[in-house]
Amino acid sequence: MPQPSALSSATIDQFLAGARACIPVAVSVAAYGMVWGMLARTAGLSLLEVMMMSGLVFAGSAQFVALDLWTATPSSLPVGPLVLAALIVNLRYLLLTATLRPLYPSSNLGRGALSMYLVTDENWAMTVAAMAHGGGSVAFLMGGGVMAWLSWMTTNVTGYGLGSAIDDPSRWGLDFAFTATFLALLLGMWRGKADLLPWLVAALVAIATAGSLEGSWHILAGGLTGSFAGAILEVRKHADQS
Repeated sequence: MPQPSALSSATIDQFLAGARACIPVAVSVAAYGMVWGMLARTAGLSLLEVMMMSGLVFAGSAQFVALDLWTATPSSLPVGPLVLAALIVNLRYLLLTATLRPLYPSSNLGRGALSMYLVTDENWAMTVAAMAHGGGSVAFLMGGGVMAWLSWMTTNVTGYGLGSAIDDPSRWGLDFAFTATFLALLLGMWRGKADLLPWLVAALVAIATAGSLEGSWHILAGGLTGSFAGAILEVRKHADQS
């Protein structure tokens, strides 16, 4: 009987480790979470709508896109474009969550699919970094996800409350918080010169796609081509070693 207890203790430790690891990025999430709350109030959302969207969708980039299409009148709300825009923006999670497959046994794929709700760019990056050093677990991933969720929800509501006092977040530089968070995550995942080519390919393709296609297809195009370039380099590296 001591075995389940030890396993439970290890799971709790991993969960808390994931939550602690995501504290720095939770601060950044808080910054642009407040911005989203302010913008949501400006767009005409009620506090209940803000809480429901953030609690059920929990996807910052998609929620920012949704505000651009939001209308105060329900009858004129472009539901189709809203859903399509959110789908396009979040297509990158097909790539992100695929890298987490080694953490999930085949017998628990259904439960694993449900846990994808708590996957964000931030706790995904922290978990992948831990996996690269021989660590990482589902509990670690969930700990970071819960930390990000709490930060996002509380600051959305706080930002909504401050929305009447700060009419233009960009005047205070708060709109850059979203970009700053991703730059910090990117630098944290740098492994050396071997990453230079895939990153460069991803950046160039994303820039080219953004200039030729509307929407957020550049995110998916850059991610796919960068991953493909990295995979080719890994194959050539292993071929040379053998």
